[in-house]
Order: sequence, then C-alpha cells, then structure tokens
Amino acid sequence: MKFLQGKPIAMSQYAPQNFDMILKNGTVHTPGGPVQAGVGVIGGKIAAIGNALGDAAEVVDCTGLDVLPGVIDSQVHFREPGLEYKEDLESGSRSAVMGGVTAVFEMPNTNPNTDSAERVADKLNRAHHRMWCDHAFYVGATADNAEQLKELERIPGTAGVKIFMGASTGSLLVDDDNALARVLASGYRRVAIHAEDEARMNARKDYRVEGDPSSHPVWRDDESAMLATKRIIALARAARRRIHILHVTTPTELAYIGQNKDIATCEVTPQHLTMAGEDVYPRLGTYAQMNPPIRSGAHRDGLWHYLNQGVPDVIGSDHAPHTKEEKAKVYPASPSGMPGVQTLVPLFLDHVANGRLTLQRFIELTSAGPQRVFGLVGKGRIALGYDADFTVVDLKKRWTVGADWLQSRCEWSPFEGDELTGKAIGTIIRGNRVMWEDSLAASAIGEAIRFETTEYPG
Repeated sequence: MKFLQGKPIAMSQYAPQNFDMILKNGTVHTPGGPVQAGVGVIGGKIAAIGNALGDAAEVVDCTGLDVLPGVIDSQVHFREPGLEYKEDLESGSRSAVMGGVTAVFEMPNTNPNTDSAERVADKLNRAHHRMWCDHAFYVGATADNAEQLKELERIPGTAGVKIFMGASTGSLLVDDDNALARVLASGYRRVAIHAEDEARMNARKDYRVEGDPSSHPVWRDDESAMLATKRIIALARAARRRIHILHVTTPTELAYIGQNKDIATCEVTPQHLTMAGEDVYPRLGTYAQMNPPIRSGAHRDGLWHYLNQGVPDVIGSDHAPHTKEEKAKVYPASPSGMPGVQTLVPLFLDHVANGRLTLQRFIELTSAGPQRVFGLVGKGRIALGYDADFTVVDLKKRWTVGADWLQSRCEWSPFEGDELTGKAIGTIIRGNRVMWEDSLAASAIGEAIRFETTEYPG
C-alpha cells in the first residue's frame, strides 16, 4: 500500500503506465479525502491515482489547484425545442462547462413538452455531440400520460419523471390528488417534484401588486410550498414511491423532509442560499423573480442551518433563462426564472471561502449526492473505473463576474458584478479537456448519462 500525506491511496498498478491523460500536482478529492496525487486516464476512465504514474499523451499541470469530481447540476431548463430565442441545448451546455459543470439533467417544460418517447428521442438526438456536457432529460408527467410513465422512465438517457404541482413556465401541471396518485403508481424510479400548491396560489392571486415583484413571495407564500410538500409526501407513502423535492425555499419544509428521508430527498439552489428578498427585489426587480420565490434573509439563513444539518441531498441551479425584454415587463406579467448553471460552482466556492460550508460538503451536494440519489453509472467520484470527469478549481482566485464571461443566450446574470473567491479553471469530461482557463475545446462531446435503473432494471 502506498501512502500520501499519511493516507493510504489505491493504485491500479504500481508500475508506470502509458495514459491518455495525466492530471498532475493537484490536490485530488477522492472518496477517502484530499490527497496530493496524479490521476491517470485511459479510454475516458480513471485508470490510476498516485504519483510517478508514467507517460501520457496529454499532461495537465494542476499545481495550486484542486481536482474535484465532476460537478453535476440536476436541474436546468435549456428551452429547446420551441424557445431557443431564450436558450438552446448548445448555449446552455456551453454555459455549464464554462462554469465547471460536467453533466446536467434538463427539464421537460419545452414547446412541445417532453412527455412522450418520441420527444425524449428528439432531445437526445439534438443533444448528442452538440451539447458540451453530458446530459439526461426528464419526462414531464401529465394526467394523459400517467399510465405510460412506467415505460417512459426506462428510456436510456432519461433522468426520470418530473411533476409540476404548481404552474410555472410552460403548460405542464398535475395538481389533482387523483392524477398525482396515478402518476406515482406508474413506475419505480425516483420522481422529481415542483412542490407549490396550485389551489392556494390561485386563491391568492390578489396578493400580487402590479409593478412590485417583492409581492411575489407574498403571493406564492410559505404555506403554498408547505402544503404541496406535505401532500406529495403523503401520496408518495401511499404509493410506496420515492420522490425528490426540487428547489426547497423554506426551513419548515426542510425540517419536515428531514423527518421523511426514507422516502424523500431534496434540492436547494444557489439563488435561495445566496439572495435575500429585502435586498434583491429593490435592487434587481423582476430579474430576481423565480418560482418558488426568493424569500427573506431569515429564510435563507434557515436553509443554511438545515444544509449544515445534512438535510439537502443535492444542489441544482434551476437555470431558467428569459430575455431582458421579457424580464422588463411590469410584474406580474414578467416571467419567473433566472440563469444559474454557469455561476453554480463559483458561488459555492465563494461560500466555502467564507466558511459557510466545507469543500467536502460541496462535493457531496454536487457529485456524490446526485450519484446516490439518482443512481448514475460511472459518475460522482474520483475512483478507479469511474468516468474521468473533473472540475478543476482555484479556491483562492479572486475575480468579478463579468458580462464577457457569461455564455447564456439571455445575456444576463443576477450575479453580474459580484466579487467572488474561487473559480473553475477546467472542465474535463470523460478525459476530454472541454474548458480550460475560460477557453473552450474545438468541438462539443456531450453524451447521454447512464443510470442503474435503465441499464440494470430491478
């Protein structure tokens, strides 16, 4: 057994080898913790971890850098097909890799909705080697396709089923308990949930104040979220179906989910952990509008409390771009959503730098967590035989989010102008250096993510 910094480290072979790529001189974050080591890659897979590995066709010097498992963003809206003027699969995935994200799960509320085998196949065909990062696509649940979902969720390249309990961008909505029960009864993979109570929100529309986006969280209030979360957990128990509650915004929800972890996992977003309504609505107006809403600083602090208690399982950006012209409409005619896939990694590295969470917890939320929750094959850790997906970061780099760095077709970010500490220097996917020091590779190589439940169904 070899030892590095007093820690044993596994190696595929002790003799030097010839590799396709070696990442050398970096701090490598393995399942056993950080080690000073090289990583050897053969055929897109991790083939060795250690020192004096041998020769390679490509050597990547990571001196002063940290090599993390590839960051996975399990909630993005890339708007294709039908809404490409806001974003498309190429531009959205370009944003992802520029920010250090190696894989994404894309949502079904496009035009048309992704709610059939033909529409899933269409997205997979559009994405192959046109998206810069690896990818999977959710199937949207409807009252009409409920009985077909058990077959649709088995399509390779699908991330599972998505339910919108509350209306958001697009026309997907399943808000009736009978329809929800039918969806949950059809299939066995974990179901992703947008949990806002449609009936309560419809009854509270008069709480919206024209021209005042700060009334958005008054309309879509805490109880709208909590009612839906309680309903879907009860329905999931009745159906014996695992669920994953997206973009949780209230501490009371996290406390309740924490009591139901046997059946429910959950996600928090960078926006809700970084922004406070009393600051961003006066400063950003409708650019801070999203569903569920940005809430108060007390809500934000409560989310951090439960994050450090271990309740959230993953971070998702909920990247949901709209054009500046759309965002300029007077509230409530303005659409909800903001871009976020490119800023996910740097925002959280800044939170690490400021002591709000550890780098180990960040890795759990963005790679090991998604692998565990969704059953990804070959992703989520730096270990022998896994895909050679790495997010290479400079934890000490101080920089400002500038417009020239942003890649989204919407051409804005609520974090533009923010000074941050920590940045992704490189995005490596299956042994391919897709982004390095803000420069992209010559061509995209994105492929469909593999899942245990589609490749090896029980």
